[in-house]
Amino acid sequence: MPHVVVVGGGPGGYEAALVARRLGARVTVVERHGLGGAAVLTDVVPSKTLIATAEWFTTAEQGPELGVRGEAPAGERRDLVDLEAVNARVLALADAQSRDIHSRLEREGVEIVAGAGRLDGPSRVVVDTGTGVTTLDADTVLLAVGATPRTLPTAVPDGERILTWTQLYGLAELPEKLIVVGSGVTGAEFAGAYQALGSQVVLVSSRDRVLPGEDMDAAELLEGVFRARGMTVMSRSRAASAVRTEDGVAVTLTDGRVVEGSHVLIAVGGVPSTAGIGLEEAGVRLSASGHVEVDRVSRTSVPGVYAAGDCTGVLPLASVAAMQGRIAMSHALGDAVAPLKPGRVAANIFTAPEIATVGLSESTLRERGYRYVTTTLPLARNPRAKMLGMRDGFVKLFAHPDAGVVLGGVVVAPRASELIFPITLAVAHRLTVDDVADSFTVYPSLSGSIAEAARVLHGQSGEDAAV
Repeated sequence: MPHVVVVGGGPGGYEAALVARRLGARVTVVERHGLGGAAVLTDVVPSKTLIATAEWFTTAEQGPELGVRGEAPAGERRDLVDLEAVNARVLALADAQSRDIHSRLEREGVEIVAGAGRLDGPSRVVVDTGTGVTTLDADTVLLAVGATPRTLPTAVPDGERILTWTQLYGLAELPEKLIVVGSGVTGAEFAGAYQALGSQVVLVSSRDRVLPGEDMDAAELLEGVFRARGMTVMSRSRAASAVRTEDGVAVTLTDGRVVEGSHVLIAVGGVPSTAGIGLEEAGVRLSASGHVEVDRVSRTSVPGVYAAGDCTGVLPLASVAAMQGRIAMSHALGDAVAPLKPGRVAANIFTAPEIATVGLSESTLRERGYRYVTTTLPLARNPRAKMLGMRDGFVKLFAHPDAGVVLGGVVVAPRASELIFPITLAVAHRLTVDDVADSFTVYPSLSGSIAEAARVLHGQSGEDAAV
């Protein structure tokens, strides 16, 4: 029976372990913090739980328009939020999810070793358990060691006023004024959530707009929503340092301006957790950024050693980590396998409104010189959206001008993460706009806008729409 050792118990690790067990391998998972990894314990699950709490306020904003009284103005929300209770629930849910994963792995016969693992050559993992050292010989090794928040040497987190996103859940009170450094996905999500909960928020963005890597129309719409809700967005501003003051923090920008607040969140990306665990000594090739280099079936440069998740730098999504892990085990153990296809990955930004994307983006289509047709339907035109008081958002589709095949799409709306699925199916299975348009949708429903967008693209040529 082949022995698979998985280093890291996040989505890439535990999903790989389950596949390997189903394929008949003996499996050992090495995890030093808890099953589920950062995705469950400090990142995805906690942040989305916090955001779900904040959604109660953004939903209630529509109350007066719908004839319902009682919505609390933003300035009064802080008094309604028991942040200590919110964070206790956040951490309790994360812990419960971690324990569920632990129980599932045990039921499937996976051995779990608590400790920090490192490679000792390509087929051996040494584990420091805190009370001793365990050596595991492996036929196959999967590295799923994740990433940690990137910090700035001039803004060292202290867990009290200067924070990374993993430290927010230790706060007992809602920040009076939160400065968020970084306007990528993590920065935008937390900025929106804390603003909704009642904090004053200043978002420091080094680029021309928030979410610089996302669809331009979606990013501009979200920035407009942020500003309309009272958030201060400082574009083309880069933080140089952050220091504690007597009762808060002072963030100095590179142009000399100083922004003062009660707390600062440093959200400037992540660093792969690949240093000091024997990878280079074992011959595993790393990129200049420290990520493990892998191919589309998750192989590293060393036979028998695979990698999955944020440590690979492919796409920093839990769903991608899980897929990489599953693909790796299928390949290693001789099962049928299809290589990872990043162009079919659906992604979502959990702001209010959410931004969901799949397939080729408009910027990619332009950069590669592809011919395409596109249409954008404002959410405000949708009858279900009108009933719910939704105005901010849209559905955008991209299709081939001749074949009509759906190339990609963007949905900006509440619960866009749910609405993107039919477009994901269209992209994954190369459906045409006519295939989508000819499928029934419920009336009234938000998904009706997807079918309507497809109908608009019926018969369009490259001359009929923006290219």
